[in-house]
Amino acid sequence: METKDVIYELRTKKGLSQEELAEKIFVTRQAVSRWETGETVPNTETLKLLSQLFDVSINTLLGSPRKLICQCCGMPLEDSTISREPSGLFNEEYCKWCYADGEYMYHDMDDLIEVCVANMASEAFTADQARAYMKEMLPKLDYWKKYKNLDGAEKFDEFKQKLIEEINALGVEGMPKVEKLNALVGGYINLEYRLPNGKTVKFLDGNATYLGNQLECEFGGNRCFGIAANMDFILVCTYEENGENPELVIYKKR
Repeated sequence: METKDVIYELRTKKGLSQEELAEKIFVTRQAVSRWETGETVPNTETLKLLSQLFDVSINTLLGSPRKLICQCCGMPLEDSTISREPSGLFNEEYCKWCYADGEYMYHDMDDLIEVCVANMASEAFTADQARAYMKEMLPKLDYWKKYKNLDGAEKFDEFKQKLIEEINALGVEGMPKVEKLNALVGGYINLEYRLPNGKTVKFLDGNATYLGNQLECEFGGNRCFGIAANMDFILVCTYEENGENPELVIYKKR
């Protein structure tokens, strides 16, 4: 689709007249009309306003001229997986799992590779093949090319270390000392816990990214400890293989 068609479709889908759209983004009705006839296209600042209003990326507004991929992990990007700045604006360079809440989630390429391999491996594509593919592909992406020049890496590492200290200070019986936290997608670790009143509840946002890890219980058996944390809370749980029979151990506000 061309930009003129995209804007017309988004406007009518939202039930706005040309005049109403113009008022919301501080332009004239004539300007909207010219966009929809293909006479002109919105400037950069107006595209940002349209992006916020319609909740689509600028790439979508322009008719998807670029095939977007995350410049950290290489995943193809769609509007539903593109990251956002804290202001809500789309950041079309990264997926929402590699860049979340204004922070880069990966500062160790090997950590990212292991997370990706766990999700990519299958009967048709072995873990070794996936690992070899990622090791060849990641260094070609912009994030890893300029990694040492990116701001915030040191600050983020300090935050992770502080979280590790807070988790270990909880003194959870049977849980090994935490030495490392990885970026984890909420949708893969958002287990459902049964409350004393019989109701079940999920504590995580399936679309968010958390720092966490899985640890084997020091007492043996078939249960593992799971950890998920962010700026606001620390969650510790136990579960069996594949997340079966989860039990909440700690949910603590920071």
